[in-house]
Amino acid sequence: MAQDFPKPPFPDQKQPMPGSSAAMDPQPDYGEDSYKGSGRLADKKAIITGGDSGIGRAVALAYAREGADVLISYYNEEEDARETQRLVEAAGRKALLMPGDIKDPAHCRAIVDRAVKEFGRIDILVNNAAHQASFTSIEEISDEEWDVTFRTNIHAMFYLCKAAVPHMPEGSAIINTTSVNADTPSPQLLAYATTKGAIQNFTGGLAQLLAEKNIRVNCVAPGPIWTPLIPSTMPPEKVKEFGSQVPMKRPGQPRELASAYVMLAEPDSSYVSGATIAVTGGKPIL
Repeated sequence: MAQDFPKPPFPDQKQPMPGSSAAMDPQPDYGEDSYKGSGRLADKKAIITGGDSGIGRAVALAYAREGADVLISYYNEEEDARETQRLVEAAGRKALLMPGDIKDPAHCRAIVDRAVKEFGRIDILVNNAAHQASFTSIEEISDEEWDVTFRTNIHAMFYLCKAAVPHMPEGSAIINTTSVNADTPSPQLLAYATTKGAIQNFTGGLAQLLAEKNIRVNCVAPGPIWTPLIPSTMPPEKVKEFGSQVPMKRPGQPRELASAYVMLAEPDSSYVSGATIAVTGGKPIL
């Protein structure tokens, strides 16, 4: 029987950035009661940015239930990060919390250093953290906003990959979160959509650059997903109807992306590199 996932309209809600999972209505489904692991990532060591909530929490939970230890990088959302840590540890795996600002290249290097110190190596790097904000005109976008979006979404990805690759053995995987906005950019998300296009291009180039090292690089392109980013960055009228624009007429839940990140990380996907996996509720990326 098909899962009855929540559909719009949703209750009125607005949060300050970066948003809290606990304050959302309805609550996001991270797979707590549904994801069953089968050892596909046994003893792997992973870094996940933006791992405190949203897609990152669902991926952390799935990775742990598949047998991986996880470093959870996040900005300052302590309550959400502690809950993700609890879920990982409940699966019997190690969870490291690493708060801080990935816009800072030194912090990105510190994330990698901590993972290497605690885990000995890095098998999987998931570049998932993102910043977005909505604007109705280009004049509304400040120079600072444009800079913050690029530094968070694309510059940090470069810093982390550059620092991590020397510690990644053959067969490792890098997975970047792009967006349906890379293919069909939303005008209200001009800065965010532009970075997501850059992420897809970065992924394709890096996949070729690292092929000789046998390190795979892929990306996942989510459509509308019900995460704290939504009520904290979009106007209430958009939140109310969020997800209604795709063929399935609803947003995806974070748990519905986890299997894509597991597939791209597992050793059996050894010939998949340079790919974009669309998880968009029926909206095609061609």
